[in-house]
Amino acid sequence: MPKSIYSGGSFELEEKKSRFIAHIEPITTEDEATNFIQTMKKQYYDARHNCYAFVIGDNSEIVRSSDDGEPSGTAGRPILEVLTAEGVTNAVCVVTRYFGGTLLGTGGLVRAYQGATKGALNNSVIIEKKEGIKFSVSCDYTDVGKLQYHFSNKGIRVLSSDYGACVSFNIVVESDSFEAIKKDLTELTSGRALIKIIEKCMFADADKDVLVYPKD
Repeated sequence: MPKSIYSGGSFELEEKKSRFIAHIEPITTEDEATNFIQTMKKQYYDARHNCYAFVIGDNSEIVRSSDDGEPSGTAGRPILEVLTAEGVTNAVCVVTRYFGGTLLGTGGLVRAYQGATKGALNNSVIIEKKEGIKFSVSCDYTDVGKLQYHFSNKGIRVLSSDYGACVSFNIVVESDSFEAIKKDLTELTSGRALIKIIEKCMFADADKDVLVYPKD
């Protein structure tokens, strides 16, 4: 699955007194990309260049880039190449340049625009969606401690928990590991835990959060 941006980042690079300021933003449509580009142009209205690239769709169905007055192929395409090399989609990157008075040459421009883009990517939170199964585990209070220890020890993602007459945990795991995890939980509780599949889904880890998406 392609990677996408959960939260965008920024980065500033200086090369021979020229400033290159990169901003990355998550998007899902061309209109969102255009709006973000216009926002950056308004914010940096006094800059000589606001170059950009964006990629939309799981299979990169929409790809656009612009050199915005820089020599052809020295800005927009290098920005785009960084995004595609990282496998990132549904993202737009705008790199603003304040000219410092010294010409950088074709190679220098390419390196600067790519360097600024890489820095902004490094400062972004990138997620990768996986096919998963969301399910519930219900048990009585005598099994709670061992289950919580098992979840923590095995890195199992607990989405929520409910403590009532019995205890219920909502969990998401990768699809191909569900049967093995179900078997472990059943053995751990000697068959007392009630395990029910809620839905097949897509999910992604983002920092300490787990994001769950409907399966297309």
